[in-house]
Amino acid sequence: MTDSWPWLALALLGVYHGLNPAMGWLFAVALGLQERRLSAVLQALVPIALGHELSVAVAVAAVGMAELFATRDLLRATGALVLVAFGIFKLLKPRSHPRWVGMRVSRTDLVLWSFLMSSAHGAGLMLFPFLLGMPAPAHAEDVGGHALPAGALAGASIVQNVAAVFVHTLAMLAAMAAVAVAVYTRLGVVVLRKAWVNVDALWAVALVATGVLTLFT
Repeated sequence: MTDSWPWLALALLGVYHGLNPAMGWLFAVALGLQERRLSAVLQALVPIALGHELSVAVAVAAVGMAELFATRDLLRATGALVLVAFGIFKLLKPRSHPRWVGMRVSRTDLVLWSFLMSSAHGAGLMLFPFLLGMPAPAHAEDVGGHALPAGALAGASIVQNVAAVFVHTLAMLAAMAAVAVAVYTRLGVVVLRKAWVNVDALWAVALVATGVLTLFT
């Protein structure tokens, strides 16, 4: 398996998040319909993506900090158990996510709503096994074959984590924008009735499955 697979997985997971109506595109479309203009839809997408990015960044930072104090084997086992436990919780409590009152929201409100919603759904948590799949900076060597100093390794890890958040969020924003524009301009929200899928249940099962695979692979 090549070193590029975690990056591809992060991007694909971003696309999945972008397709999920609970992550924000449905809210953006509703705002557009309320104001009767496509620009309102597009303007809502960026703060929604930013809130999602902040939520993911918190999870990525937590993994980065944990790697400083725990072995990857211990981190993998702990993260896998958390994924399974959170997935089971979401299956038992599918409506355990923030409620938002009213449609008059500012960009700051959208960022906060998206951050809370993404955190409640464990969006950043799902990135855990893919972050562990990335090449460990601690194993990097310079061109002379000598191990890099700790400062350089820490810097490499931070850059890698920032890049991971960026790749994931960019893919999410692209997918979210494509769906939101298509629904607003052509399909209409009635498409949700015709092509409805229980995304929350699917996401919960995916969390459990990812945790199990992480634990035993």
